[in-house]
Amino acid sequence: MIFREIVDNRRDYLPLLLLADEQENLIDLYLARGTMIVLEEDGIAKGECVVTDEGDGVLEIQNLAVAPEYQGRGYGKMLIDFVAARYCSQYRELQVGTGDSPLTLPFYEHCGFVRHHTIRNYMLEHYDHPIFEGGKQLIDKVYLRKFL
Repeated sequence: MIFREIVDNRRDYLPLLLLADEQENLIDLYLARGTMIVLEEDGIAKGECVVTDEGDGVLEIQNLAVAPEYQGRGYGKMLIDFVAARYCSQYRELQVGTGDSPLTLPFYEHCGFVRHHTIRNYMLEHYDHPIFEGGKQLIDKVYLRKFL
């Protein structure tokens, strides 16, 4: 397994990025300023993570996705663990903002994140189409944090 930082041609990974964030123009807002890490195994990109420096010792996961055929095998947690280990000497907290999904929130909580705050109606105001996950329309954006 290899964790590789992607510097050039990040949009080549757009199919993976769109799994975690369905709004391409929002991806463009953080992709250029973030650090992108891809988890590869046997020459195949299994997942990716984009993180940004949010100041005051906070590193934010802007995008975390695992290809559908590899989900449920621990690759997402491996990416989080890699990012946490790589940046623990530079940042005090790792945060993530995600839709109020019954599938995604338990994943992050399992990875050691705790709920921090919520932005009401974020998904309605920032996405040009309704987003559903686990049979539920996502309305709010929930921020979770963990200390590094």
